[in-house]
Amino acid sequence: MAYDEGLAERLRDLFADHPGITEKKMFGGLAFMYRGHMLVGILGDSLMARVGPTEYADALKRPHGREMDFTGKPMKGYVYVDPAGFEADTDLSKWVWLCLQLNESLPPK
Repeated sequence: MAYDEGLAERLRDLFADHPGITEKKMFGGLAFMYRGHMLVGILGDSLMARVGPTEYADALKRPHGREMDFTGKPMKGYVYVDPAGFEADTDLSKWVWLCLQLNESLPPK
């Protein structure tokens, strides 16, 4: 499955001043990794956001957030965000910030 290159560029722009973020092709899409953990990713035109178990329920209540069911059942701590949920740069930044907060609380791999 291809991924949205425009979204990839927007994320690269957001991460330009954040050293240590790398890209890895995963799940037929593209994942952005930080400190050895997945931060966010792109599958098709959806954003995959690793929000963690504490923020999971709230993330599902956000506009255009939904369960990430890549494996056929929900993956707790991960959500898909439909394109309308990150159309504005400020909305994309909010999702990325939420994911960065979780990632920085994890031990580095």
